[in-house]
Amino acid sequence: MSQTPRRRQLSRTVILDRALENLPLFRLSDSGEEVAISYTADGGGRWRVLPAPGERLPGTFDQDVYVELLRRYHEAGAPPDGMLSFTLHAFLRTMGRRVDGRTYEQLRSALTRLQRTTLESTNAWFDASSGTLWTGQFTVLTTVSIDRRRLTDRDQLALFSALTNNEPGDAHVTLAPQLRSNIAAGFTISLVAARYQQMSSPMARRLYRVLHVARANSGRTWQVPLERLAEQLPLTQRYPSHLQRVLQPAHEMLLAAGILRSAVVAQQDKTWQVTYQLAD
Repeated sequence: MSQTPRRRQLSRTVILDRALENLPLFRLSDSGEEVAISYTADGGGRWRVLPAPGERLPGTFDQDVYVELLRRYHEAGAPPDGMLSFTLHAFLRTMGRRVDGRTYEQLRSALTRLQRTTLESTNAWFDASSGTLWTGQFTVLTTVSIDRRRLTDRDQLALFSALTNNEPGDAHVTLAPQLRSNIAAGFTISLVAARYQQMSSPMARRLYRVLHVARANSGRTWQVPLERLAEQLPLTQRYPSHLQRVLQPAHEMLLAAGILRSAVVAQQDKTWQVTYQLAD
């Protein structure tokens, strides 16, 4: 008697390069701003995120695409060549996004930006394989190829009124060797995929990742100057009152999710500090 094959369970874990997560990469708003992100790392190194000519910096949607790519990389057993293949439809569904012409185009654009946005490190990004701060340039994705579906498949599109004939496609992308090397070396943080997706705020999602880096580096208590945190996320606001107003909803979301035990913003001498107590 034949048995119905069991549906493959999606990986519940996302493994991310801790060195990259410690540095700003994604704008937390999807503005058309093309100005590079510049950041001075704790050791004095310089980090820049440079958009391709005429393109904007990666934003909130790109952030979620990046996390889903790394979840799939872990689920695939970390293929040595870094190659991932998927349909745009399945990728959007796993992200919890609506599948329509608009989101197909968003996904195509995000993958292209992750290939074309240059990450420049001058003794800022940590190379775990050599144990040194690295100088050079790389991109999150080294290759991106999106193939249109075969004409024989397109007769099925009439079943989906929201789609147009040129929308579906198969993507083949390659994850940067720098990220793969750090993941292979175990210089990582680990997220719960469902918990990440449950947070509706891009700010909370980014802060979730930063707090995991802080836990790996400093333990369950992390104190950071408010201005420094704004640079690391990164945030465009600079006044302490504005920063607190932007961070407060994310703090509440992380507290409700059980990731934080407390988040206190207070002035010490002339400096505003944020003190996080992370949950077990």
